[in-house]
Amino acid sequence: MTPDRGRRPLLALAAALAAGPAQAARRPSSWLSLRVERGRTLITLALDRPTAWRLTALDGPPRLLVDLPNLPWRGPARQPGEGVVKSLERQGSGSSQQLVIVLAAPVGPPSAGVTGGRLVLGLAPGPAAGFARLADGRNLAAAAPPRGPLPLVVLDPGHGGKDPGAIGARGTQEKRITLAAALELKRQLEAGGRCRVALTRSRDVFIPLGDRIELARRREAALFLSLHADSAPGARGASVYTLSETATDSFSAALARRENEADRAGGLRLPSVPPEVQRILLSLMRQETRAGSEKLARLAVAALEAEVALLPNTHRRAGFVVLKAPDVPSALVEMGFLSHPQDEAALNKAAHRARLATALAETVHGFLGARGPALAQGG
Repeated sequence: MTPDRGRRPLLALAAALAAGPAQAARRPSSWLSLRVERGRTLITLALDRPTAWRLTALDGPPRLLVDLPNLPWRGPARQPGEGVVKSLERQGSGSSQQLVIVLAAPVGPPSAGVTGGRLVLGLAPGPAAGFARLADGRNLAAAAPPRGPLPLVVLDPGHGGKDPGAIGARGTQEKRITLAAALELKRQLEAGGRCRVALTRSRDVFIPLGDRIELARRREAALFLSLHADSAPGARGASVYTLSETATDSFSAALARRENEADRAGGLRLPSVPPEVQRILLSLMRQETRAGSEKLARLAVAALEAEVALLPNTHRRAGFVVLKAPDVPSALVEMGFLSHPQDEAALNKAAHRARLATALAETVHGFLGARGPALAQGG
């Protein structure tokens, strides 16, 4: 069983502690070295990962500080200096860890750069007045924070395979509409470059509801969006649903029952922990997730109303199994109702599905927040 995300840091820590001595034995002791060449003092520091290092200067006494957040420290906390360096010392730990370069005398503007995974600092003697001007708190050199993977959005085209979902008067199958809309939304999101996208299914296959949830949880998705086009007498227009054990109305309750019955084996799988611990963990996770889901729904309604007709009381709540991941904000979007001839006709048109996708892409981008200029698609 996939461990809950809340346990992963503990598991990772245990693995790191277990592997620590063996790894340390394999690492060269010269990960931090000091030498003098042609009148310049060179400090070389091995970086085993992208690190947001930063170099600043302080006066009285003269010293340089190299911020090394979360970089594993190997070797003694203090070592003697050479050339213009009096000593090298470790200060702080974790995200506030620094290498303190205590200087034997003032230096001129230092050189700094990363080559072959090593940070190399070059120092040469300089006037005291010049060093004092360097020690004004500004960065003398720095690396940008390492770019992590883009947030993952999981799109869930409802139904599939042996489960066609709703069928319109003209024979339109819900499973085909949801897949076509999801593929268009995936295309638009990837073109925007602000997120990665995964589909619970990319072809006409049956995926159990529990497996759809587990895919999003296992891959630590930022959000989960399930797409549907159901059937309900007299209903027309798009609507958005979030999880609630008590449905807001009988209409929403009926929709949830119909969707949930598509897979009675679906459901949420949680780690095996004592009941009292499970209750506490779930309560905390669900509070945060519920707030995220409500925000996702509000954004979706606002974006959809500019593009398509809406069902009255557009944001509704019900106990959809597919929304029950306690740690992934989720919403279910009914793009329209195949039981209504106008909705069925519209959903069969690629241009209409593109408008729906545009609104939902705006929803996703709004939920993820402003992340600066569009970035290239990450793996």
